[in-house]
Amino acid sequence: MNAQIKSVNIPVGEEHIAGTMLAPEARMPGFLFVHGWGGNRQRDLARAEKIAGLGCLCLTFDLRGHENTESQRRSVRRPDSLADVLAAYDCLAEQRSVDESRIGVIGTSYGGYLSALLTGLRPVRWLALRAPALYWDEEWELPKVSLDRDRLMVYRSSRWTPDDNRALAACADFGGDVLLIESETDDFVPHPTIMSYRSAFAATHSLTHRIIEGADHGLSTEKCQKAYSMILHDWATEMVIGSRIKDPVLGLER
Repeated sequence: MNAQIKSVNIPVGEEHIAGTMLAPEARMPGFLFVHGWGGNRQRDLARAEKIAGLGCLCLTFDLRGHENTESQRRSVRRPDSLADVLAAYDCLAEQRSVDESRIGVIGTSYGGYLSALLTGLRPVRWLALRAPALYWDEEWELPKVSLDRDRLMVYRSSRWTPDDNRALAACADFGGDVLLIESETDDFVPHPTIMSYRSAFAATHSLTHRIIEGADHGLSTEKCQKAYSMILHDWATEMVIGSRIKDPVLGLER
């Protein structure tokens, strides 16, 4: 975490010695976790806890249609879910301890799609997408469960550009750091979808693409879960540490 530097004189008997006191800054990075369709905030808690250990404020939440609001599942539309993500982001950004210039968003599957859209509406510095889903722009107002699943799979098996899709258009305008994670044997978000996202990120500060070998969409084995956690934590650590500017002489953060 960045530190405020203050010079102090320390009395020693009748003399003084010089000291430099470092106090942690009042504001810290924030990370928002957006779960996938059928997921919940509990699934991200362990990963959020590790990132919080880096000196970050993390927020996980349940999209409408999940957990306590599961009764709404059949009526939830993409605009509703995006509104949920915006509200959660604003809740995080409004915390007095959060540095609004250092907010990261971590989205999985449907949550990855929503996170990509979010970057066009709110400032995001770091974006991690695990197996981000992709949906056509039309039928935006239809309940999500009403979308034709067979057509979705055909759509995701094709390559698309920012001119074709609003989520990819948001990615094309994103100038922060990106982590894109692919599951090797994913039947729901196949390789062409991942490559559509990767190709769209043309203006990023950095782009990291990782493939979890043998992983399916839901990371159904403990080995794959651990691999994802390690990839995410290592990347988040690099991003957070990299955001700290060091004094060129003292080597101290300021």
